[in-house]
Amino acid sequence: MAIHKAKLLRGLGLVAVAAVAGVSLVGCSIGGGGASGETIKIGFVTPRTGPLAPFGEADAYVLDEMTTYFKDHKVKLADGSEHAVELISKDTQSDSKRASDVASELILKDSVNLILVSGTPDTVNPVSDQCEANQVVCISTLAPWQAYYFGRQKDPAAPVDFKWTYHFFWGLEDITAVYADMWKQAGVTSGGAAELWPNDPDGIAWSNEKLGFPPVVTKSGLTNVNPGLYANGTTDFSAQISKFKSANAKALLGVPIPPDFITFWKQAVQQGFQPQVATIGKAILFPSVVEALGQTGNNLSSEVWWSPSSPYKSALTGQSAADLATAFEKSTKKQWTQPLGFSEALFEVATAALNKSKSLKEVDIQSAVSTLKTDTIVGPVDWTTGPVKNVSKTPLTGGQWRLQADGTYQIVIVSNTLAPQIPTGGTMEKINWGN
Repeated sequence: MAIHKAKLLRGLGLVAVAAVAGVSLVGCSIGGGGASGETIKIGFVTPRTGPLAPFGEADAYVLDEMTTYFKDHKVKLADGSEHAVELISKDTQSDSKRASDVASELILKDSVNLILVSGTPDTVNPVSDQCEANQVVCISTLAPWQAYYFGRQKDPAAPVDFKWTYHFFWGLEDITAVYADMWKQAGVTSGGAAELWPNDPDGIAWSNEKLGFPPVVTKSGLTNVNPGLYANGTTDFSAQISKFKSANAKALLGVPIPPDFITFWKQAVQQGFQPQVATIGKAILFPSVVEALGQTGNNLSSEVWWSPSSPYKSALTGQSAADLATAFEKSTKKQWTQPLGFSEALFEVATAALNKSKSLKEVDIQSAVSTLKTDTIVGPVDWTTGPVKNVSKTPLTGGQWRLQADGTYQIVIVSNTLAPQIPTGGTMEKINWGN
């Protein structure tokens, strides 16, 4: 059948126990018209534990804040009806299969009206696929749009558009430009570029010969040094390090998961690999990861999606980026982290879409999202334009970690060529190896 039986039950608003494809569905009901008083259920799927846990480090705080916000503010639909909001959070445990399973559970058991998801393509893609298959709106972030869009295609040679799934984030064309600008600032325009690519959706996309880093590396005057894709969880990077040293690589780039980069960098330091710049995506976005490297984390560089210096504010709370970061640090006693802004933005976008929707019917929510233009704490989100259908791009800058006197790290914005509205705090420096 074109429509899953459980989906049909939900669409009819039935409260039932049904055996569908061997799954017992209890209480699968959802409102169709959006009468005032009906609770809106929003699923929130992120990696709270496991190797991707740094991407979900701010989730508990954001969930608490949003729960308080929606307790005090009902959501008003375009038909004038007002609704309380229930947030249902799921931890993927950094496992793609579990991400798919919890999304299915939210749809078929909890009867959510829409799902929000973030935390790399390993999380975003399987959740989005479940929503697309079950015709439930999904809003996602924290994955380069190419890894999200092309990574979900069954036949990359004949890509298809998605109807129910919507994404906002930057793309590989942005991060390659930011990295190239940082290398140029540091004067690293020749020599080898050591590439650390994992065998996962990010690594496959970033290493793509056409869409990824290889052509940008060459254009920057550097030579690609790619030992091939490695498995996440690798504990011995001696082979890669040996190849990088043999090539006298001056730059290091890659997109490893946090624990893998900690392993790699400690081994690289021990084995005498000393690149002049190291620009690493994903792994060193978080102060906790850089601090785990001790003094050897100084002047490592990365992309910066969001920071307290971003000139945007929350459409829900009115907080500026600086206000949100300060509130997070005061509440958690931890340093702000980049996913904080995007976790907040997911709820801003969801609320804007519901405000625009004529009812709680899935088709009306989808229609509202498909033409949505709204401002968020990470910048404008606009699904009427984009590199591909259902994708909206957000600003991107580049930053470098600087060791502080107390042993902590602060990231300094050093490249804003793509987002001049975001101020820089310094210029790119080479890594000081003391020799």
